[in-house]
Amino acid sequence: MRELHTSLKALFPMGELTEQRPNLAFVTVPKEYLRPIATHLRDLEGYTHLVLLTAVDWLEDEVFQLTYLLHNRQKARDIGLRVKLPRLSASMESIHELWPTAATYQRELREMFGIDFPGSPRLEEEFILEGWNDIPPYRRDFDTKKYAAESYRQRPGRETHDPAKHMKQQLYPGGL
Repeated sequence: MRELHTSLKALFPMGELTEQRPNLAFVTVPKEYLRPIATHLRDLEGYTHLVLLTAVDWLEDEVFQLTYLLHNRQKARDIGLRVKLPRLSASMESIHELWPTAATYQRELREMFGIDFPGSPRLEEEFILEGWNDIPPYRRDFDTKKYAAESYRQRPGRETHDPAKHMKQQLYPGGL
C-alpha cells in the first residue's frame, strides 16, 4: 500500500497513509481531488469496486468525514479515501457516474446527515425517513432521547435504565 500511496502522492495532494492491515489503508484527500483520485484508482490501479460510502460527524471539529472505500479484486486490497467537509452547508460532488451504486449511498447520507450531493439522481426523494421533519437523525446534535419522549408515549411496564449502571449490574450481579 505504501507504493501506491507514494505513486499517488506524486500526482495528487494527499495526507499520510494510515495502514490498518497489509491489505487495508486510509488516506485523507482534499475535497476537490476526490474525483480525480478515485478515477485514477478505478481506471489505472484496478480499484473497480466501491465497497461503501459512509460519513462520520465530528461535531467538536465542525466537520463531516466522508469515507469512500474502494476495492481491488485482483490484489485483494482496499483503500479508503477520506474527505472532510464543513458541517455547515455540507456538500460534496457526486461520483454516481463513476460507480452507479454511489447514488444510493449519497441519498442515504443526504437524508441521514444532511450532506448534499448536487446532481446525484433522486436525491430529493424520500428514501428511508418518510415524512421526516426534524434535523437529520445521524447528526450528533440530534437528541434521540428528546425525540423519542416527544414522539412516543411511555408504555406501561417498560423500565428505563441508565446504560452504564444497568450493564454493570448485568455483568457483575454481586457487585465489584
